[in-house]
Amino acid sequence: MTTARTWAVALTGVVGHMVEVEADLSNQTPEFKIIGLPDKSLGEAVQRVHNACKNVGLPLPRRRLTVNLSPASLPKQGSAFDLGIAVAALAAGGTVRGRSIAQTVHLGELGLDGRLRPVTGVLPAVFAAMRAGFETVIVPHANEAEAMLVPGIDVRAATTLAQVALWHGADVEVGDVEPVGSPGGIDEPAESVDLADVVGQDTAVEALVVAAAGGHHMLLSGPPGAGKTMLARRLPGILPPLSDDEALEVASIRSLTGESVRSLDLVPPLEAPHHSASVAALVGGGSRAARPGAIVRAHRGVLFLDEAAEFSRVALDSLRQPLEAGTIEVSRAGFTASYPARFQLVLAMNPCPCGNHGVRGAECVCPSLAIRRYATRLSGPLRDRLDIELQVARVSVARAVSGDRSTVTTAAARERVRAARDRAAVRWRGTPWRCNGEIPGARLRQLDVRIDPQARAPLERALERGALTLRGYDRVLRVAWTMADLAGVERPGRDEIGGALFLKRGFSS
Repeated sequence: MTTARTWAVALTGVVGHMVEVEADLSNQTPEFKIIGLPDKSLGEAVQRVHNACKNVGLPLPRRRLTVNLSPASLPKQGSAFDLGIAVAALAAGGTVRGRSIAQTVHLGELGLDGRLRPVTGVLPAVFAAMRAGFETVIVPHANEAEAMLVPGIDVRAATTLAQVALWHGADVEVGDVEPVGSPGGIDEPAESVDLADVVGQDTAVEALVVAAAGGHHMLLSGPPGAGKTMLARRLPGILPPLSDDEALEVASIRSLTGESVRSLDLVPPLEAPHHSASVAALVGGGSRAARPGAIVRAHRGVLFLDEAAEFSRVALDSLRQPLEAGTIEVSRAGFTASYPARFQLVLAMNPCPCGNHGVRGAECVCPSLAIRRYATRLSGPLRDRLDIELQVARVSVARAVSGDRSTVTTAAARERVRAARDRAAVRWRGTPWRCNGEIPGARLRQLDVRIDPQARAPLERALERGALTLRGYDRVLRVAWTMADLAGVERPGRDEIGGALFLKRGFSS
């Protein structure tokens, strides 16, 4: 046999595409060439494969070897194609059985000594192979636990190329070789946080519960030390646990970023980038290949931007489109990668650069112009996409040193959130929306869910006098429905509308 075929996976974003790896031997000047739109790191596979085969006792024939990665129009990146290229080349020379490799997917990078090194994106790649109908996939030993998370496919973990060749019928001796470990290291236990640790911020805690129950974006504004960061870091704990499919999405994104994935974590993720983060760090980017940014890593969880006014305005405004669409597209030469980005945004900022504006007993040294400029770092369109804007004050000394713990615990808040989301799920059953924060404004104004005119009166007055935009009007409606779900009432009334107005703009009816 002079031509052999096997399979690998090319990733575009979190979507895997099956790639047929064809190897052909011809009686021409000896050469090893890879075609099919490979990138630079994939082009270097020629030397890795050649040396790996020689060092495990399976040298390639001294003939012209051409490897084609099909479809040729699909860009291929990274070193995960090494193993597929090696076994296809060995099969073309008759060293391994061509029929054995034809229905097997091979993923992994080769070292010069023939050992298999771990690669990123194994989880979405194996998932793509399973969906394409393949029954067997071979991965590096360090990626075994990650690949095993995908049900319905036989995962084989290999240490060396010789071991893979032996499985496919090669006459080769497999020595005792220490497997290459994962660079991810040992997972550190998550920090244990509870809402009961928050003292003296009853209004803020209730606003956090409302945000969790409806999936609402929120802004916490207040002086340093008021507890804004403490509140935000407790939000993932009161969110409903992820479903298995959602946890698989989150784990796939972690795999793409190079993190070690050994199990499915049902706790929603929390991403908190530093305020010096660039636009590319937030939304994704890269010089040669697209990489997921913070908003993608926060998918199905919380994106917390502390000191939000210190972020560049361009970086903050780049969040507007994914907040509406739930996805982000990163374009590079020749391809566009689409990533899921359905996250809950929490912003925290000080009232002024020094943080003391409006704080009793503290002196603000900021000029009035600096205060106004600081407040406008969040653009109007971005603020309009926030459902909750809450002023957080410092806790009094007497309350802080009293030693009393809050009566609201994370477990109790999570149960309230679960019950409210169950009510919303029943209401929006049969629609593509899962919680109140996702409902389009036009749907909330339709007759079957329209709120009583008397209850809407304060909201409509705010709209008429320009205190709210129409988008802000819709967001108040969403929060009102969430407050009704938390209260267990069928439809929002004047109290829920007033509470939602307070959480949106700080004024009541």
